[in-house]
Amino acid sequence: MTPQAQLAMLAWIPVVLFLFVRFPAQKAVIIGFIGAWLFLPQKAGFYFPGLPDYDRVSAVSYSILLATFVFDVGRFRSFKFSWIDIPMLIWCLCPLASSITSGLGAYDGMSAVLDQTIQWGMPYFLGRIYLNNLRGLRLLAIAIFIGGLVYVPLCLFEIRFSPQLHQMVYGYFPHMFAQTIRYGGFRPQVFMTHGLQVGIWMMSASLIGIWLWQAGVIKQLWGIPMSWLVSVLSITFVLIKSTGALFLMALGVAIIFSAKWFRTTLPFFLTIVIIFSYLYGGVTGEFTGEKKDRILEFVGEITELIGGDDRSGSLGERFNQEEVLGDLARERIVFGHGKWGWVARDEESGKEYVAADSLWILRFTHNGVVGLFSLYLAMLLPVISFGVLRYPGTTWFHPKVAPAAALAVVVMLFMFDSLLNAHPTPTYMLASGAISGLVVNETQAKKVKGNRAAARRSLAQKRQHQHN
Repeated sequence: MTPQAQLAMLAWIPVVLFLFVRFPAQKAVIIGFIGAWLFLPQKAGFYFPGLPDYDRVSAVSYSILLATFVFDVGRFRSFKFSWIDIPMLIWCLCPLASSITSGLGAYDGMSAVLDQTIQWGMPYFLGRIYLNNLRGLRLLAIAIFIGGLVYVPLCLFEIRFSPQLHQMVYGYFPHMFAQTIRYGGFRPQVFMTHGLQVGIWMMSASLIGIWLWQAGVIKQLWGIPMSWLVSVLSITFVLIKSTGALFLMALGVAIIFSAKWFRTTLPFFLTIVIIFSYLYGGVTGEFTGEKKDRILEFVGEITELIGGDDRSGSLGERFNQEEVLGDLARERIVFGHGKWGWVARDEESGKEYVAADSLWILRFTHNGVVGLFSLYLAMLLPVISFGVLRYPGTTWFHPKVAPAAALAVVVMLFMFDSLLNAHPTPTYMLASGAISGLVVNETQAKKVKGNRAAARRSLAQKRQHQHN
């Protein structure tokens, strides 16, 4: 880690404190999260034995927590634990059970609980207490769109000259350069972990931009019509050459226009069913063999049709990892093997795995079915509740609801991507927590309103009875 990377990490705390002085709390939180994720250095931080790590993920959570204690401590009292928070609570605590049952010990378990809470639970919690209304979700959706626009010139630079910005600014390249070469050109990485992460980010920003434009939420930005901005962002996204993100974009667009033209969210909920069906097949071992071979053949045909590199080999490697690690995970299916000390061996090739490309199989191996399904429920239960309990598809293109609906779809697509990749991004946890807070607050408000109406009816009936 270079001095400039260290300085950037240390400077983020006063930057966030300044944001809370300069902006309203909701905007300060959003700028803090998105700014950190877009520009802080990779693989940088401070690590001390026995103390929590201070890295790129934890920097934003620690700094916003500190700012909340300093400027907005009463905000913590607004949190009311609800049933919708149970999966996230289980997800944050289950590493303790995983470590103990796998023989790694309670100390390792508590350390893993802290890491998981900082990476997943804290962004969710901050979204829950700060962005838990339609206005907060609108601000977050617009900020993600703007974040995509900010990345447009940076992506275009790296598409033309190769990924160099992290090296130029922070003095080192944080990943394997060979993985930035794609389709005879370069896939930008900018200041993120991997080009795949940039692809998902730009997909999310483009999809949200299309939604805000089509729903009439924003007519123009900085005096520029939304149609132009969305076009520039979408073209840049295509030039990034991220095959998986392009597929997710197509799926997201289908969901958008199903909601707009047919007033239905059926494709949205069918996709969630597919996600959990895939997880069930992976956990039980039923999704193997011919089923995966047919998918690989289809992917090979599609990439050949569009004239790109054959991505079926990369997908095949992911499927192989899933089968090998799945066999290992099923040996301790409830809480998994913990984060360390396990090796999965492919008996046919002799290859050994201590990690994997897909988030779901990593979590299944580390934390078993308890961890795996609590994670997916923690992220997807809020968006399911949003569409079922509060805002059906007929409302998704109302200007007030559209930003929240766009974020619900983006969170779902992120979890879909996590079936094949492992690039956790705090902004999506923040969005999930915000949607959760919206559902809880509006459900409680509806209940209070119903109780008041019932009390008025009871009083009216009592007075009528006395009059008679």
